[in-house]
Amino acid sequence: MTNVTFLDNRNTANWPPRWEEFVNHAGGRTAHITLHSDEPGIRGLFRYRPEAAQPLNLLSEVLLCGDGTLTRGERELIAAYVSSLNRCRFCYHTHAAFAAVRVPGGMELVDQVRADPETAPVPGKLKALLAIAAAVQRGGQEVTPEHVAAARREGATDDEIHDTVLIAAAFCMYNRYVDGLATLACDDPEHYAERARLTSGYVATWNDALREAS
Repeated sequence: MTNVTFLDNRNTANWPPRWEEFVNHAGGRTAHITLHSDEPGIRGLFRYRPEAAQPLNLLSEVLLCGDGTLTRGERELIAAYVSSLNRCRFCYHTHAAFAAVRVPGGMELVDQVRADPETAPVPGKLKALLAIAAAVQRGGQEVTPEHVAAARREGATDDEIHDTVLIAAAFCMYNRYVDGLATLACDDPEHYAERARLTSGYVATWNDALREAS
C-alpha cells in the first residue's frame, strides 16, 4: 500500500480517510516498535506498558466521565474534535463513536462539528469551548483572553473552561503517543461504534481487559 499524506484542510471530505484495513498514519502495516499485541491504537500501547496504562486510563476517566456541568457527550465531542485537528485516526474514530452515542444527533452531529464547529447545530457555549480547544491544539499560548471572555459570555464556568483546556491538552498528548509510535488503526466506523456502545468507563474497561488477558 502506498503512503498516504493527509490534507491540511480539516474541512475536506477526504478526512478521515476510508481504509478498510489496519494501517498506521502513513499507510504502513507495522508500528515503530514491536508491541507483541495485535490490538490497535492506544490499546496496543497500553498492553506494552501496563504500568503507564493505569494512570492514563484514570486520567481519561476523570476528564471524560467525571462529574461536572459538561455532559459526557460534550467532553467526548471535544476529545474527538481535537483528535481530528491532530489527524489522529484511532483517537478521532474512537471518541467520535463515544460522542455519537451520547449526544443528540449522533454521528451526523459529530461530523458537523468536525467539519466546522461554527456552523454546527450546537449551543453557543459549546462552540466557544471548542474554539478554546482548537487554540490549545495549536499551542497553549494561543488561548487568549478573548477566547475566555467569549466562553464566559455564553455562560461557561471556570470549571468548564478548565476542563476544556485539560481535555484538549491531554488529547494532544494521547494523539502524539498513538501516532508517534505509528500504531495501527482502521477507518470502519462500525469497528468503533460497537465498542462505544459497550463501554461504560475507561478504568472499568481496562480492568476487564486485564482480567481477560490473565
